[in-house]
Parts: sequence; structure tokens; C-alpha cells
Amino acid sequence: MIYIVLVNVIGFLAMAVDKYKAKHRKWRIAERTLWLLSLAGGAIGTTAGMFLFRHKTRHRAFRYGLPLVAILDVLIYVIFYQWGRRI
Repeated sequence: MIYIVLVNVIGFLAMAVDKYKAKHRKWRIAERTLWLLSLAGGAIGTTAGMFLFRHKTRHRAFRYGLPLVAILDVLIYVIFYQWGRRI
């Protein structure tokens, strides 16, 4: 549970930092890093950050892909939760 919260907070903050850096023309966080955070279980936080900060929303891969990965994350969380209750 701690891992899930932590990786989602990191994903959310990564979007915030990348948006800030984009506005100030500084060295950016690689898209690969944002995807890896999402695929590591942080898609809910990354997606929330994307829409809240209006960052990467013009990129189709992010606009449609991140919410899809977030849905898959929720399904995986539910499956592991149910599986853990049976033990």
C-alpha cells in the first residue's frame, strides 16, 4: 500500500516539475521516465498531474495512454487486494 501511494505521488510531482521546467525552458524530465513511473504503478498520479497541470495533454499517447494505464493499475490493485484477502 505504501508503494502504491509513493509511486503515485512521485508520478504526480514529476508532471508538476516537468511542467514548471517546460515553462522556464529548463532541462526536462524525459518522457520515458514519465512512462516508466506510470507503468510502475503510478499512472493514477501521473494522469492526475497531466490533467491538473494541463501538461502533455496534446500528445495522443499521453492523453489516451495514461488513463488506460491508470485503469489497468486500478484493476491490478483490486485483483491483488482480493487475492491478499484470501490468504
